[in-house]
Amino acid sequence: MRRNSHSLLAAVSAALAGVLLIAGGLLLWGSTYVHNTVQGQLAAQQITFPPAAAFAHAKAGTEITPNMIPSVSQYAGQQLLTGQQAEAYADHFIAQHITDMSGGKTYSQLSALSIAQPNNTQLTGLVATVFKGETLRSMLLNAYGWWKVSQITYIAALFSFGLGTAAAFVAGFAFVTGRRTETVAEVLPSTGPDARVKVA
Repeated sequence: MRRNSHSLLAAVSAALAGVLLIAGGLLLWGSTYVHNTVQGQLAAQQITFPPAAAFAHAKAGTEITPNMIPSVSQYAGQQLLTGQQAEAYADHFIAQHITDMSGGKTYSQLSALSIAQPNNTQLTGLVATVFKGETLRSMLLNAYGWWKVSQITYIAALFSFGLGTAAAFVAGFAFVTGRRTETVAEVLPSTGPDARVKVA
């Protein structure tokens, strides 16, 4: 009975280990693929953060505003290649310029005003500029979202590898102890009801 329980535990643990290790490999492949794809797409955009000198003269209404210092200045002069950089550029650089240009109005609000004033060429130009800015911003935030997915799948891959390794150890332990139990059972003499005790 004990031998069967050890064998069952070893088989289940080995199967679980195989599934977890395969899942870990697939998750790691997926994480690497998404990471490389996002990085390649961002690199193709050739976006570079303003140089460090620009942040030394931050002023409201200019290219660099004071509220950009905490989030954007850390990437000064760097090419935009990562999800974190994309999020900072989208939400703290482009969004700030859009807000400054539009007076806080959204694209849909500006578009409605432009339709109501078809002869206002300045407003029409502003709508086009805000549309382009929001489009680039949404693309960067989409890249940031997929970058986060790659990080989450990487962490999941590590957990899967860890659990798979643990299951493999359990399978090995169950197999070894099962073999020892079988060997001991073969060596021990019979102690059944037919056994005779010899009295000297």
